[in-house]
Parts: sequence; structure tokens; C-alpha cells
Amino acid sequence: MNTSGVLSFQFYPHILHLLLFLPLFLQISVSTNKIPRLSLRHKDALTFRKRDDSSLSSSTINSDDFQKYYYQQTLDHFNYAPQSYANFTQKYFVNSKYWRGPNSTTPIFAYLGAEQPLDLELVNYIGIINDNAPSFQSLSVFIEHRFYGESVPFGRSMEEAMKNETIRGYFNSAQALADYAQILLHVKHKFSAHSSPIIVVGGSYGGMLASWFRLKYPHVALGALAISAPILYFDNIVPPRRGYFSIVSKDFMEASQSCYETIKKSWAEIDWIASIPGGLSILSQRFRTCSQLNSSEELKDFLVEIYAVAAQYDYPPGSVKMMCEGIDGAPAGTDLIGRVFAGVVALTGNSTCYDTSMDDYSSEISMGWNWQTCSEMVMPISEVKNNTMFEASAFNLHQFIKNCEKSYGVSPRPHWITTYYGGHDIRLVLKRFGSNIIFSNGLKDPYSSGGVLEDINESVVAVTTLNGSHCVDIAPALETDPEWLIAQRNIELINIEAWLAKYYADLHA
Repeated sequence: MNTSGVLSFQFYPHILHLLLFLPLFLQISVSTNKIPRLSLRHKDALTFRKRDDSSLSSSTINSDDFQKYYYQQTLDHFNYAPQSYANFTQKYFVNSKYWRGPNSTTPIFAYLGAEQPLDLELVNYIGIINDNAPSFQSLSVFIEHRFYGESVPFGRSMEEAMKNETIRGYFNSAQALADYAQILLHVKHKFSAHSSPIIVVGGSYGGMLASWFRLKYPHVALGALAISAPILYFDNIVPPRRGYFSIVSKDFMEASQSCYETIKKSWAEIDWIASIPGGLSILSQRFRTCSQLNSSEELKDFLVEIYAVAAQYDYPPGSVKMMCEGIDGAPAGTDLIGRVFAGVVALTGNSTCYDTSMDDYSSEISMGWNWQTCSEMVMPISEVKNNTMFEASAFNLHQFIKNCEKSYGVSPRPHWITTYYGGHDIRLVLKRFGSNIIFSNGLKDPYSSGGVLEDINESVVAVTTLNGSHCVDIAPALETDPEWLIAQRNIELINIEAWLAKYYADLHA
């Protein structure tokens, strides 16, 4: 189905404050680089859906409608050693304002928390659940991921937990999915919602969790909406030439060929300046860095992050467009470095200095996600010189393993995600037994390169939008939303309605 020539979807009847970077330890020369993390949104994507409360839909839910609960969660769902029976407190929120009530069969929509604390600001941001609660008369549930926020075992801080080799061993996606299953069954019992079907929703890493939850717990969740979920970005399923940075480059090239070429030429210029006497001081001054640069790699890593953030969270009128207007619109006679800096200023604003670490995240979040990437979430993202505006950079698994062993004393398991959840030959595999999963992706999102972009069967479907960015459809609806975004959400809802209709027919048969 095409909607205004923008929405691409072959139709059959039928995931904030989470603003993070994913440290994937990319090897660029001798430096360790970072790229944008799997998150719903990012504070530096300044044009990402600038929110005006007056333009929010009338169904926006007040924070007072959410009730906070704590569940005594099992520490280890997969072992019967004495320590496994220990409990920890896990936080979740429930909104029953629009729910039809006990013993009804109206659905439960459950947001599966990801790599961040779950607070009311985040809960209120999940518009796909909140905006549609009135029409579905649904019970809304939001669950915090173990080890984040208040859900750290034994009441410890994230820092304490990460220093304890035994405790952090319980920090993985399989345990998190089992947590969600246990809490959702508890909620059905607590609210006497025994016949209410559950639809799980997640964005980014949370979108991965949602799709995996449906596959692992089909008796708990009727279906899953997996938004911007790069479930195929593991175990070298995605060829580097079609990967993350190829889409970042494509976004910039489509915005401006001259902007793209300026960025592509800038890496050699930066290295040349850094090589001359006092060169790093010159670069520090030209880019107004808050601290003296120690190497050209530090600056280049910063710029790679800036470009990646702009592309990943690009939303009309667009972060990429804003950067390129800054680069192309620099005064006549501005040199290459000056034009690149003008792009940084255009996106992030005119500041007295710029922090090249771009670290605006809590240490808790960074520590938690570092562990997750050093255990199972190994995503081999590379940069390919021939078809991108970046320098060539291959993912170095050997160095990645050495870094993780140095930090945690254990080696990552780069093949575990595909072993436990699948991913290889996904069309062939899921076509036979998968059902009721929507994979939603915006094709301007670099992580869409690891997403499911084609329908697998009649109910495992892909919704793609040419102008969509990372997790844009999970946010609250605005009166100013473009037609393609409205259509994207509508198709997601049509599929969910079809799942529910079949469930109710089976229930009453």
C-alpha cells in the first residue's frame, strides 16, 4: 500500500528521556568510537518533534492518572539454586482511567521498558498507548526494565550492582522478558482481567524486546508492536555496505550533495591540521571545545556522533537539513573546517564551548548499557568508505572482546542473540510459525538497516515510511503531524484491531 507516495506497506487483512548513545566500540584507526544508542529520542536532535502542548491531541493523559506499583520480582527465572529464589522490587505503572473494568475483555496495552529509568515523563511520552486508550477502553501498563531506575536488585545502585560479578549476571534480556511475563500475569490477576488480551509495545531496544516477547511468550501476549527494532543487526546478518552509516550518508546526500562532499573531505583536513605543530590547539579553538583535544580522533568521533544523531532523529523540517543549511550557508570564503563547524552550530546552537564527549546521560544508564553490549547485545556496526561520507572502519570483534574482558572479566557472546531469538533466515523461519507482530520503521533511521522491512506472512508485517525517523510513531500524536505519520499509525492500529477481532471471535466461539 502506498499513502501519498510516502508510506510503503504491503497490506494483508489482518518505543525520552531515553536519550542515549550505544557504545559499540567501533575501531577507527586506534580510537574507540561511539555511535547513537538504541533510544526513543535524543535531546540533541533539536528538531525532533518540538512539542507544543497546545498541539497535542485531546486524548493526552494526565500524569495523575497513572498509579505506581512495585512487584516482588524473582531474581533468577532460570535456576533453582537458593540465591535464585531471592526477590527484588520492580516498578511498574498502571492507568485504568479508560478501562472497562474487572471481568471485561477489553485489551491490555503494555509498554516494555528498555535501557532507562521509567518515570512519568517517559510514560506520558508513549502516545501510541495513551492516545488510543479511550477508543480501545484499554488498561495501560508500563514496566521498568530490571537494573534500571528503581528496579535494581537488592536496592543497590547501578554502580554497586555492576561491581558485583554475581548480581550483574542476572542482567540480560531473557531475564527481562521473564520479568515482563510474570508482572503481566500478576496484573491480569490483580485487576481481574483474566480474558483481556495483551498487546506489548516497545521502541528501539524495547521494540526488540516486544518482538522477542511475542515469540517467547505467545500465551501471554496476543501481539506485539515493535517500533524501530533492529533485530537483524546481530551476527553479521546486515552487510556493512547496507548498514547504519550508509543510511546516515544517504540522508545527508539527499539533503545536499555539497554538504555531503564537505563532510566527506573534512576528515583528511582534520588529520592534516592535527599533524602540524600546535594543530590540536588550532582545532580546539576552531571547534570551541570545552577541553583541549587530545587527538584528531576525539574530534572526529564527536562529529560522527553529531551526524548520526541528526540522521537517526531526523524529523521534518529535519536535523540533517538544518546541519546542511549551516554548512552550505556559511559565509563566502569560509574554509572547510569553518563550514563543518557552522553545521554543528546550526544543529546544537551557538554555545560558548562544545563538549566533545556528548555525554548527557546518567552514569547509571551508561553503566547498564555498557554491560548489556559487553554481554549479549553485540551489534557489529561498521563504516564503509566507498559508499559513505565517513572514513572506513571495520568492526573489530577481537578488540571488542579485549575491551569487555578488561572491563568485566568476561567475554561477550556475539552469537547468543541469534541463537536464543533467531534472526538468520528470518523470513523462512517466521513464515511458518510467527504471528501478530508489527515491525515499524522509518527509512531515514539508520537503524532501519537492521529492521524487518518486508511482510513475512499475513500477520507478521512491516510498516515503513520514507520520511520516518527513529521511533517517531511511538510519540504522542500532534495536530501538526504529517499525513504519512498519521497513516503509519493508522495501519498499525488496523492490524491490532484485526488481531483483537479474531481473538474475540475465538473467545466467544
